[in-house]
Amino acid sequence: MIEDLNSALAGFVELQREGRVLEIRMVKPKVNAICRRLSRAMERAALFLQESDDLQVGVLTSGQDRAFSAGLDFNEAEGPGNDTEGAVDGGFGGITRLWALKKPLIAAINAPAIGGGMELALACDLIVMAETAYFELPELQRGLLPDGGGLQRLPRRIPYNVATAMIWTGQRMTAAEAVSWGLVHRAVPAAELRQAAMDIAHKMTRDAPLAQQAFKEVLRNIDGLSDREAMEIRADSGPQYATYARMLASEDMLEGQKAFLERRPPQWRGR
Repeated sequence: MIEDLNSALAGFVELQREGRVLEIRMVKPKVNAICRRLSRAMERAALFLQESDDLQVGVLTSGQDRAFSAGLDFNEAEGPGNDTEGAVDGGFGGITRLWALKKPLIAAINAPAIGGGMELALACDLIVMAETAYFELPELQRGLLPDGGGLQRLPRRIPYNVATAMIWTGQRMTAAEAVSWGLVHRAVPAAELRQAAMDIAHKMTRDAPLAQQAFKEVLRNIDGLSDREAMEIRADSGPQYATYARMLASEDMLEGQKAFLERRPPQWRGR
């Protein structure tokens, strides 16, 4: 199955499985500029992760040394249609609006993530970054807005004025700065980046799969609520909490408690 999908995505995305972890590697020459076909390939890769019961965590990487992604493919943007989304539901880059993806996705930023490239990282749940990489949102200097997640997500992840100043000025954010603001989990030497991201992903596979997905589901849905409103949320609060409800009725919830009392590793079944 993964071989067939790799053939379909050739030239844009490559998939590699390592246990319960799926590496999603962008390989579009030369700088992973985001076009319709790359967006569609990214969406298909992310949905493959979500729909595969034997996969639990994704790691988004770049196969290009010059950039993680340089953002919007301006060559395509100037062509007919002027629509770079290409994905069915996932929006720009295939994952910026992919609400169906409830499994965790780690971004491993090896090189500059510019414009839409940074927005891909912001669509992920955890970011690891090479010490030499940086973020940049230069859209205002291009006559655009960073509306693929930059203006929506960044001011919620770091102090508002820091985020908006970055957008107003187009100033770069280094890996060290991103770590200091809590946007990035870790910055490591470039040669150690992939292994660092994969180590985190494998550690996360020790979690209960349904609990992971319920966590992501609830986080998304309480975003913007007051503490009081968020504390009122229950699994039966609406269909948007379906995974939360499944988790509370799952074999895995009972297994987790039983394994703790018996002082043994839990055996998760994802149900």
